[in-house]
Amino acid sequence: MCGIVGYIGDGNVYDILIKGLHRLEYRGYDSAGIALCAPDGSLNIYKSCGKVSNLEQHCKGKKLDAKVGIAHTRWATHGEPTDNNAHPHYSEDGNIALVHNGTIENYKVLKDALIEHGCTFHSETDTEVLVELIEYIRLKNNCSLVDAVRQALNEVVGAYAIAVIEKSNPDQIIAARKSSPLVIGIGKDEFFLASDATPFVEYTQNVVYLKDEEIAVIKKGEPLKLLNLENEEADVNITELQMSISQLEKGGFPHFMLKEIFEQPDTLRDCIRGRVIDGGKRVCLTGVLDNKEKFLNAKRIVIVACGTSWHAALLGKYLLQDMARIPVEVEYASEFRYSNPVLDDRDIVIAISQSGETADTLAAIQIAKEMGAFVYGISNVVGSSIPRETHSGTYIHVGPEIGVASTKAFTGQVMVLTLLAIAVGRLRGNLSEEEEERLGGYISRIPELVEDVLKLNDKIKHLSLIYTYARNFLYLGRGYSYPVALEGALKLKEISYIHAEGYPAAEMKHGPIALIDAEMPSVIIAPNDHLYEKIVNNVQQVKARQGSVIAIVTRGDTEIANIADHVLDIPEVPECLTPIITSVPLQLLSYYIAINKGKNVDMPRNLAKSVTVE
Repeated sequence: MCGIVGYIGDGNVYDILIKGLHRLEYRGYDSAGIALCAPDGSLNIYKSCGKVSNLEQHCKGKKLDAKVGIAHTRWATHGEPTDNNAHPHYSEDGNIALVHNGTIENYKVLKDALIEHGCTFHSETDTEVLVELIEYIRLKNNCSLVDAVRQALNEVVGAYAIAVIEKSNPDQIIAARKSSPLVIGIGKDEFFLASDATPFVEYTQNVVYLKDEEIAVIKKGEPLKLLNLENEEADVNITELQMSISQLEKGGFPHFMLKEIFEQPDTLRDCIRGRVIDGGKRVCLTGVLDNKEKFLNAKRIVIVACGTSWHAALLGKYLLQDMARIPVEVEYASEFRYSNPVLDDRDIVIAISQSGETADTLAAIQIAKEMGAFVYGISNVVGSSIPRETHSGTYIHVGPEIGVASTKAFTGQVMVLTLLAIAVGRLRGNLSEEEEERLGGYISRIPELVEDVLKLNDKIKHLSLIYTYARNFLYLGRGYSYPVALEGALKLKEISYIHAEGYPAAEMKHGPIALIDAEMPSVIIAPNDHLYEKIVNNVQQVKARQGSVIAIVTRGDTEIANIADHVLDIPEVPECLTPIITSVPLQLLSYYIAINKGKNVDMPRNLAKSVTVE
């Protein structure tokens, strides 16, 4: 959600910034802009509603030479998506330009005070209030830009990641963050700045992840300097980036989403590497081994997440209760933070987020820590906020996920939760050594089994043509397949804009059955598990009302195969591992239906990859 890029160095500033904005398009946005400090001392700002390509067209023939620059993709919060509301915003005297991710909650109070002091505003944004506040403080106190930024941020309530430049000092960028990500790339005589590392991965592998309420003073020809809001200098911790440029390219696929679906055999191998050991006989998670007492003495686990991660969390509940026999609750992080939760030091809170930057999940973590709970993070992005804010955790290691609709991150999250459940179950004595060995053997084979499922691609592509113009879908599953039904429905509506609902199959009779007719297809997840006979009955009920059925069944199934209109068969695995296998055909079905409808599957409307504001 929103994206910041900055650069200072001897490279082509405009080209680097525009390429960086394209790399950040996956985060979701509705306008883009760029600010350039030229060698002649001018500050040139160009903004455009719509795609980055619109900004490029707008910039043709403009003055683009620069010594330093910042750029932004905006996802509208305060004010509609217009050229005027797009970032960068600049101070009334035209000296300072600023880009901002986040939300300034007390902007109205600050704006009213600045108006009383004679400031005039030209946009509806909270960001313009911040840049005017910085300039007001700088002029009033006759101080440096960094001091003005620091003083202004001490008056701000809310979340922010900002980059600020001034035309009177074109060899400097001031950056700061709180509850919104910002990372600095350190090259040879050059610095990069971005919301994540994707814009500069080909230029440097050395990065600094800014901490909350940290200010960076980035000057050409000088070492990076970090300060806190009390003006105390902080240590600069440089880490090596674990990302390659090939991960950010489509690799011959027409879309990132399809590429990421087909990457899942490899990403699952990366996810389990070093964690299923002794020839597949044992599961080892460092986060569990290092915190044995917490897991041994836990009276309850609460899992907090949003979106697709919440569906993974529901599967985590089934897994942990089955194998570790600990009571588990699953909460939307956005509701948990306002629900006056009851926690103590014998509770474990598991926070799940692909990006590691989800605002509601970070807020839930802070509440849990304040109440004494042990917090365990599951994330994908190394160095992101959630791994830094939690007591311990596990990375899913699936690589950058560019498509907004999560695919490989979901299966990675489910795999980590499966490994966690096995490790905790063995630790607490609720899972036998023999069962661990059996499951470990199957987990070791999961990547090749997913490769097998991906062979359904052509069949699903053809099947999608039949259902492209359906207006509604119903997704049904029981037990471990219920969260998969929710996730399948979410994928379809995210990228095709078809209304779809996921339900526990038994709940169909409590309302949704009224909707079933010849125009309402049902997708039923029906692997051969202990609830199979129950789901057969649900299929029959749908067919009795002229509903069409697409069924996902275990290979060799004959009963549902003789009833359903279309069958997608999967290899047999233990019940607890079926979600990883059954989710893949649902991803492909959603993808092809959306493609048939001409939708932008990588960047669906109104959606952002990571939700870093409320």
